[in-house]
Order: sequence, then C-alpha cells, then structure tokens
Amino acid sequence: MEALVCTKLGDPTLPLTDQSSPVVFTSSHSIPSLTSSTSVRVRVVATSLNYANYLQILGKYQEKPPLPFVPGSDYSGVVDAVGDSVNLFKVGDRVCSFASLGSFAGFIVADQKDLFLVPDGCDIVAAGAMPVAFGTSHVALVHRAHLKAGQVLLVLGAAGGVGVSAIQIGKVCGAVVIAVARGTEKIHFLKSMGVDHIVDSGKESIIDSVKSFLKTRKLRGVDVLYDPVGGKLTKESMKVLNWGAQILVIGFASGEVPVIPANIALVKNWTVHGLYWGSHKIHQPHVLNDSLNELLQWLSKGLISVNISHSYPLSKANLAFAALKDRKVLGKVMLVTGASPKSKL
Repeated sequence: MEALVCTKLGDPTLPLTDQSSPVVFTSSHSIPSLTSSTSVRVRVVATSLNYANYLQILGKYQEKPPLPFVPGSDYSGVVDAVGDSVNLFKVGDRVCSFASLGSFAGFIVADQKDLFLVPDGCDIVAAGAMPVAFGTSHVALVHRAHLKAGQVLLVLGAAGGVGVSAIQIGKVCGAVVIAVARGTEKIHFLKSMGVDHIVDSGKESIIDSVKSFLKTRKLRGVDVLYDPVGGKLTKESMKVLNWGAQILVIGFASGEVPVIPANIALVKNWTVHGLYWGSHKIHQPHVLNDSLNELLQWLSKGLISVNISHSYPLSKANLAFAALKDRKVLGKVMLVTGASPKSKL
C-alpha cells in the first residue's frame, strides 16, 4: 500500500526525492492486519494535515514517537475488513476517526469503539478533515468555555484550520465573532464566512480595531479568546478582554509561547484553559465521542462546512507541508490516497 514514512527528523517541505527529506513515500508498505476481534481495517480515502503533524516530523511536538513511523491523525475512509466480534460496522461503511499515528497511508486499523459512522449526505473528504480541527474547537468552545449566544468570541489565526472551525462553531452558538488574520486573500475569505468583524493584523492594530467595533456595537469586551497563535497577538488581545473572560490556549503557531500575567488574570477574574485535545482520548473519551457525533450531525445538516483549500496525493505530501508552513491554507489541507469513492451518498 501507499504510505508516507518518517525515517528521521527534519523539514518535511523538502522534495521527497531529496536524500535530506525526513519523509519517504513508498507504494509497497505492508497492509496492516486486524489486531483483535473488535478491530476494523479502513481503506483511507482522505487524511488531514494538521500543524501538529508538521511539528512532529520536525521533532518539535510534545509527543515524539520512535523512528521510523507513519505520521497522520484524522482520516476518513471505507471499512475494508472487520474482526469477528465487530457489531457496529460492516464492510463498505463510510467512517472517520483519528489516531495518534498512521493515517498517512492507504489503510489503517482501529478498534470499532474509536470509529464514527459518516452520516448520509456528508462529503467523505470533509469528514476526514473534521476530527482534530473541528474537534479541538468544539471541545474548547462548547465543553470548556461554554460559549453562549450574545457573547463576544475573538479568534486569532482565523483563516487556518482550527480558526475557521472556531468561527463556524461560534456562529452556531450564536456568538458575536471577531476574526484576526493577515493578508488580503485571508480577509476576503473571512468576509465570505459572515464574520461580524475582521482585523487584518498586518495593517491595523488589534486593540484599536476591536475596541472601535465593540464601541459601535455597545459591547463591553471580548468574553472568549481562542488562541492557536501565541506571541505578540496574545499580548495585544488581552487588552480587549472583558472582566471574567476565558482564554483558550490552543497552540503556538507563531513559535512563541505567550506569558499570561497572573496578577491581571486575578484582578480581571480571567479563566485560562489549556486545551490539548488529543489527551481527552485518555482522560475523557466520552467528551470526544459526544463532540464528534454532534459535529457530524451539524455537518450533515449544513450547519457547518469544511473549506478544503489544498489537496494532494501522498506522493506530493511535501507540497502540502509547504502550503501549511507558508500559511497559504484557507481552512484545511488534505492528503488523498488512491482512488476516491463517491464523496456523498
């Protein structure tokens, strides 16, 4: 089967034919066998490229698997084989899920309890883009911040995968959504999403722009800060937060871990949530299950949608990583394996 194998740590944007590339594309990787009576083998149709995957190959992610390994986390596909005790799925079912490793391949094996049936009418490639990005935002906004209608949500890095998902979930919750991004193309994209206010961080001050908007709408401040960026943007955003605001620490795409002053958090009664989505699978798996089931229902009803700006075969994965690294992605970048079946039923 096709697979992308990380053999050493390094820059995955290098051409795969370059001997310095840390990843190797192969079309003769072994197809995984069923590992238990409740395991299911899935023929992968699409797998999502997340910033965490990029960091992992660089060796800069908190989880460092032993080499060599097949990267990849969330995916969608079609059930290819089932164990003797599997009673939730059958061969031919369309499913999606996430794993700690292994989805950048033609097949992957998972236990039936970790799979989710893709509802009729859902695009199967879109379903493969959902678990990590939309799951992160849903757990953060719905389960942790308990975002309510009328509250003000400020989303940093708003044109990226998690940013776009946060905007959509915020709108479903009825929040007033402010989006921060950089560049004309990203600003136009965000306008098409119906965001209440947009800040181009490359041209204007977040503080001045947000304060002006809040004054116009007679709003006191930002109630929830969704922050996958860190660095300078976090520091500026804290100056527009309301009393009792909630800060969701999602990641550090800027490369700089911000300092949140505890004395100000005390005076302003802020709550800081660290959100490492993947660890919920160990500590609170029911939260992930409830979250993803609700998201798939929202997707099937058209309440949310997945914008896929780039799609590549595994053999051109370096181009996918480059698009992510160069911040050219509006929404999600996907790796599509082999021949794709009909995306909708």
